[in-house]
Amino acid sequence: MKLLRHGAPGAEKPGLLDADGHIRDLSAHVSDLAGRWLTPEGLAEIAALDVSSLPLVDGNPRLGACVAGTGKFICIGLNYSDHAAETGASVPSEPIIFMKATSAIVGPNDDIEIPRGSEKTDWEVELGVVIGKTAKYVSEAEALDHVAGYCVINDVSERAFQTERQGQWTKGKSCDTFGPTGPWLVTKDEVADPQNLGMWLTVNGHRYQDGSSRTMVYGVAHLVSYLSQFMSLQPGDIISTGTPPGVGLGQKPNVFLKAGDVIELGIEGLGTQRQTCRQG
Repeated sequence: MKLLRHGAPGAEKPGLLDADGHIRDLSAHVSDLAGRWLTPEGLAEIAALDVSSLPLVDGNPRLGACVAGTGKFICIGLNYSDHAAETGASVPSEPIIFMKATSAIVGPNDDIEIPRGSEKTDWEVELGVVIGKTAKYVSEAEALDHVAGYCVINDVSERAFQTERQGQWTKGKSCDTFGPTGPWLVTKDEVADPQNLGMWLTVNGHRYQDGSSRTMVYGVAHLVSYLSQFMSLQPGDIISTGTPPGVGLGQKPNVFLKAGDVIELGIEGLGTQRQTCRQG
């Protein structure tokens, strides 16, 4: 299934994309795409519905983030060896973990706000993993049993805030609008191999990123297992798994986002995003 949330910010309703690409409203059956509705049992209830009986959503509504109630937005740094090389960093011997504030989460086509004082706002297309069943001390072999599905994430980053100011990366990753998520939560049964998905990103029509999840250093199963050794992962938590090469910081000379720029990105089978940048 391709699950989504549609409507005005703060008033999104759950829905799904039918076989003809039309949005069907789920709100008579599902409170929101959060909590128990992301569990295997909840997803099975949604899958058992007669899609043709669900109301069609008229027009072209705004899409919100494809998951609600996210408690943790966990990101993995330098998880593509070719991206590490372009930033001048070495491949880490263990996954690099940092957190992105959940207040950064927005819809896939919402504007990106260039924060005040920004010098180096950058882009990163990433594969998002949405947890569906609590994971604590799980093995790599059982890790994917705890995944509800996958989505597209733009891990927007302010590099000067991230690496040239004191402290950790969080403040360069957590600005408002820095977490476009969606358009859909694609359930794992529709993703044959999360480690073989094409990924791309353009700015103003120029393709900067053109990679694949197969070049991840640490794959999805490893990351879920690894993270679960340090913290429980709960339904609605998001893991953003790193980006392939082609970020603005890696260009020579560097290229960073400015007001008016248009970003488009996508992952094979998971849909596309489009954002316009505006000054905060």
